[in-house]
Amino acid sequence: MSRRAMVLCAATFAALCALSAQEPRVNTRYIPASQVSATFAKGGTLVDRNDGNYSIMAAHREKPGEVEVHELDTDIVYVVQGKAELVTGGSVVDAKTTAKNEVRAGSITGGESRQLSQGDVVIIPAGIPHWFREVPAAFDYLVVKVR
Repeated sequence: MSRRAMVLCAATFAALCALSAQEPRVNTRYIPASQVSATFAKGGTLVDRNDGNYSIMAAHREKPGEVEVHELDTDIVYVVQGKAELVTGGSVVDAKTTAKNEVRAGSITGGESRQLSQGDVVIIPAGIPHWFREVPAAFDYLVVKVR
């Protein structure tokens, strides 16, 4: 099995585990490729939390973002296209609460840096600071947020 196939299997398994934990069950949800593509074009939510203990976002970046800390949500990230440097862990600098259980900051000191590219999967547990520090060109990724 190729590395890409193994990564896709792992991401699918993680998402299925999250979905199987939801109560009560909802009907099967289908999102056509046209809607997924349109959402990636601007970045946004494909499935909101009203369907259970998860949400799914199609994210699009063309530049670095703020440091994020989700106190309740684990992020499962699958890189669709592009490259970026992701820093996880460490200490946030000048943290500010932007919403209930959500913190943002301008940078991280310390932490672990990874170069992400197409096909990579990263699981960022709740409470771990993370930051797309370098985004040299268009970068698209799918995020499953599990609570």
